[in-house]
Amino acid sequence: MRERDRVDAVRAFPRERFSSQVTLTPALVSAYAEGAGDTNPVHHDSVFAAATRYGRQIASGTHTTALLLGLTASHYSKCAAMVGLEFWVRFRRPIFADETIRLEWLVIKVTPNLKLGGDIVELRGRIQNQHGQTALGAKGRILVTDRL
Repeated sequence: MRERDRVDAVRAFPRERFSSQVTLTPALVSAYAEGAGDTNPVHHDSVFAAATRYGRQIASGTHTTALLLGLTASHYSKCAAMVGLEFWVRFRRPIFADETIRLEWLVIKVTPNLKLGGDIVELRGRIQNQHGQTALGAKGRILVTDRL
């Protein structure tokens, strides 16, 4: 790869979008919640969950948030190094344990930072449920650089 191509590959660009789809299953949702120490039965027990306001098993907020944050690392690690600086999330709707969700980020602003040796990238993100409704909204700031 030429030096100029490598530099361009490391950069983020305003209005750049990146996304992925994830299909959740009750077993996957329960395993994640268990691993995270979340014993709330709404993530593990379909009979219990059926009697709640949600009507069925839901994914934990830590699980869905981790999927969205993981997408940033996966996207930028293809050609660069990425360090999360801060993230904010808002839970708007439940994400059910048996649905396919869409994770998406939009680059809002890119600011070069000489001291840190990279770009500070401001992001807006969301998770949409299988009906296209936003279930989780997010904001984030990351450092994208060619080295950690």
